[in-house]
Amino acid sequence: MSTSTIVRLPDQSTARIPRMNFLSRENGLLSWLLTSDHKRIAILYLISITFFFFVGGALAGLIRLELLTPQSDLMATDTYNKVFTMHGLIMIFFFLVPSVPATIGNFVLPMMVGAKDLALPKINLLSWYLYIVAGGLMLYTMAVGGVDTGWTFTTPLSTHYLNTHVISAGLAVFVAGFSSIFTGLNFIVTIHKMRCPGMTWFRLPLFVWAHYAASLLMVLGTPVLAITLVLVVLERTVHIGVFDPALGGDPLLFQHLFWFYSHPAVYIMILPGMGVISEVISTFSRKRVFGYTAVAFSSVAIAVFGFFVWAHHMFIMGISNYAALVFSLLTMLVAVPSAIKIFNWSFTLYKGSITFETPMLYAIGFLGLFTIGGMTGVFLGTAGTDIHLTETYFVVAHFHFVMVGGMLMAFLAGIHFWWPKITGRMYPEKISQLAAVVTFIGFNLTFFPQFILGMLGMPRRYASYPPEFQILNVFSTAGATVLGVGYLLPVLYLTWSLKYGKIAGNNPWQATGLEWQTQSPPLTENFTRIPIMDHEAYDYEWLENQQQKEVASA
Repeated sequence: MSTSTIVRLPDQSTARIPRMNFLSRENGLLSWLLTSDHKRIAILYLISITFFFFVGGALAGLIRLELLTPQSDLMATDTYNKVFTMHGLIMIFFFLVPSVPATIGNFVLPMMVGAKDLALPKINLLSWYLYIVAGGLMLYTMAVGGVDTGWTFTTPLSTHYLNTHVISAGLAVFVAGFSSIFTGLNFIVTIHKMRCPGMTWFRLPLFVWAHYAASLLMVLGTPVLAITLVLVVLERTVHIGVFDPALGGDPLLFQHLFWFYSHPAVYIMILPGMGVISEVISTFSRKRVFGYTAVAFSSVAIAVFGFFVWAHHMFIMGISNYAALVFSLLTMLVAVPSAIKIFNWSFTLYKGSITFETPMLYAIGFLGLFTIGGMTGVFLGTAGTDIHLTETYFVVAHFHFVMVGGMLMAFLAGIHFWWPKITGRMYPEKISQLAAVVTFIGFNLTFFPQFILGMLGMPRRYASYPPEFQILNVFSTAGATVLGVGYLLPVLYLTWSLKYGKIAGNNPWQATGLEWQTQSPPLTENFTRIPIMDHEAYDYEWLENQQQKEVASA
């Protein structure tokens, strides 16, 4: 490395006169719809994803209302099947998969590596348009009657001609997959080619490491799902025998292809959330993440192992005992890098100067809920217990503890953490803390009873059930009501803060990342000049020295 003078960024973080930011530089609808600014595209994604989240949440509300009583008295059973299918499709492919990467990742990742934009800005905008087209196709599918296959497009249900809207639903997921691929490709190229001088791999924020690993999964895994859906469409339209036994196909082949993508998709959803948690816990404990290198490599390890555990979804589907043994062992191994993250985050908290701002409350909620979700996954990864628990509400509870309890808590932690940077405004702290607590309580009340229901043998995807299960279902529905309030509150006070929130300043959390050395909201080009990274990630001593120098110079 050359011995040239290190360029600092005090003029960008302490400027007396804010420059034109990305929100105010251009006005008008076309300036947003045709933008190539990664920050504006992130806002477009945030609005779109929030819309689909509440559509999926409304469908979840209908499911819980139906299960309030043992009889199928709110909707017909086939309607119920379509409601939970559409809920799963919308929540997974239109919220959970793109939630953190397309919104928070799009906004802050280029700034974290010291870049002025993503490597492929037009491809970035195209990915949002593909998402909107896919969302329109899914809404069309719902409007014309929905689809009744489960979110997994299970064959032979998806290949049966009576299921008339499978093609439009499959096409929606197919197009959304391309949106995901383009986002992942953009992140990979940006991380490889656009890091600022001094930003070595082991100075990258762990948020970037997590998105790098998730992007590899997006680019390598999503095409398998796309090919599988194309084969389903071909089987329905030209009646070639691929999956349908009546045409000479093999339904087990569909399960292999679908889960080869869909289990890595779990890590596509959760890895970016883990990146958020690393940033939040480090900032609000004022410590470098314990075992930085181990946490970084654990993200890559999760991505690698994620491609080798798909058949643990298939223990009752006809695979051999030897295959079940191998996949059960691999499932135990993938738990190791996840456990590394939990332990290292816990050690980061140990003797830290911890403060309990709203992002930290969501992060602590993530630690508890994700740990429960991961530990219950061991039961489902063990063939002996999985045979009893599969297709019961135990699976529903496990999945939601990981994906909703984990991923959604991480998403909300990230939104609250970077909201001052995105908007330049603070939100009301007491109400936001209340929302975090309400969400945590409502989530546990909703889904913890479902573990008990699953152990007792209540099957999932049924609109009616034996009366002895009603009390637990009443608890679950009551919890869903509380959870809905917890999710609605942030929409209200964050919207309120856009106009009435107090000015945030450039670094209200005293965080160390390069994104906090820009003005809030950031410039369109992020930096007035490319920064040089001359310190380790999460170096709070460096930050304190910088602040002392700025005070002295002032």
